[in-house]
This record gives sequence, C-alpha cells and structure tokens, in this order.
Amino acid sequence: MTQPTWILLRGLMREQRHWGDFPATLARALPGASIVTPDLPGNGRRHAQDSATRVADMVAACRQDLSARGIAAPYHLLALSLGGMVAVEWASRYPQEIARCVLLNTSMRPFNPFYRRLRWQNYGALLRQLLLGDQRSQEALILRLTSRRHAQGNAALLADWCAYQQEYPVSRRNALRQLLSAARYRAPLIRPAMPVLVMAGAQDRLVDHRCSQRLARAWQADCLIHRDAGHDLPLDEGEWVAQSVARWLGVDAAVHDKTSTTQSICQ
Repeated sequence: MTQPTWILLRGLMREQRHWGDFPATLARALPGASIVTPDLPGNGRRHAQDSATRVADMVAACRQDLSARGIAAPYHLLALSLGGMVAVEWASRYPQEIARCVLLNTSMRPFNPFYRRLRWQNYGALLRQLLLGDQRSQEALILRLTSRRHAQGNAALLADWCAYQQEYPVSRRNALRQLLSAARYRAPLIRPAMPVLVMAGAQDRLVDHRCSQRLARAWQADCLIHRDAGHDLPLDEGEWVAQSVARWLGVDAAVHDKTSTTQSICQ
C-alpha cells in the first residue's frame, strides 16, 4: 500500500526552513507518511525567481516542482496562510490530485473582508517596515505578529530567521507580488470535493481567526480553534496541530496532549 504524501505549503515571504521541527512532529503523528516542503517561487531556494502574481500560477509552479522530483499524486495538503489559498486553488482545479486539505489560519475572498484578512491595527507597522525597515526589523516584526508563544522575543529563533533571509533574501518586489496574489485571490463558493479541515489560532494578531470560522461555516468543513495560539500554528502549537490532524484522519495519536482545554469546534 502506497504511503500518503503530505505537501506542506508556507505563507507570505516564508520558506521551507520556517517549518522548524514541525515536519518531524507531523511525521511522528502520521507513521509512514512522506512529508514534502516545497518553496514557492520568490522564497527560499527559489528566491531568485519572480513570485507569481496569481495564486493559480503558484499552483502551476508547485505541480511542476513535484513532477520534476518524481513525486506523484495523490497529495495531502497542509497549508498556512497564503499557502492555504494555493491549496484551495489546487484542490479546485485538480481535484483528482488532492486527497484532503488542512488549512491553517487562512483567509480569502469572498468570505472575509480585507480588514480581517489583514488586521487594520497592523497597517502602520507594516507600512513603516516597508519604507524604512531592514532585514532584522522585518523578521522581528513577523515574529511579533505571527507568534503568540514568541511574541516577546526569541533571540535564537530570530537569529535563525535572519540567517535564512541573508542566505535566500526575499526581495521587496517579490514580497509585493505575493501580497498582490493574496489580495486578488477569490476562492470558490463551494468547498472542493475532498475532506477539508480548517484550523486557526484565536490569538492570531495578523489575520482575524474569524476568517477561518466563516470559511468553515460556508463550506461546512471541519474546524478547530486553538484558544492560545497565534498565526503560525505549527510554530506555537505544532504538537497540537499534528495530533489534531492524526485524530481527524483516525490515526491513533502517539502522544496525548491537553487539547481538551485548548481547542474548540468552530461556532
């Protein structure tokens, strides 16, 4: 029996190394699964390429990458933020290739207004960073906005992120192109045909977690909310994400966490 292939898709200006320990955590929760962490054009090892300005083109780039590596469908997708839009578009265009989707802290038209998709309270800080910031201030801002657990700082983690940016810098042009692709993307009104699990952190400072709740309700998809996590769910609560996915799939959890006090079903 062929073991399932999980494709992990990151968000805006992030690369495969930003998953940290999560791929290993997910592999422990899903014994036998193959975990693949491709970079989108403009990020990571593909930083010198132009980022797509359409989510559909990001899907095409992912499919081409996997085909070149000989990694065949069907795929199970676990995707964060902008990666969630890529997953939805992929599942909608090529449903025969996708077995299921797990969407983490994502948002998309027509279900969510712009001021919830990117919290208005952050507009000033993001504009100052765009005009005046450097790499270190950029990574520090991203950490503060995307992590509840590390919002007050994590010197070692920040140093790693700065090193990633120095080795594979994401240009300002590519960052804007990725923002454009996210802003213009419009999801289908009807859920893709395969099972979908929507997950979110209630303490997300970047994207209002109600975006995930509304998407799940509109699509009648399974949904879980972590009361204490921020935008980067795998960073803040990676074990919870992995074990929740395992339970959703009916896999016996290898490690029992305290989800009874930290999760809720979307209402």
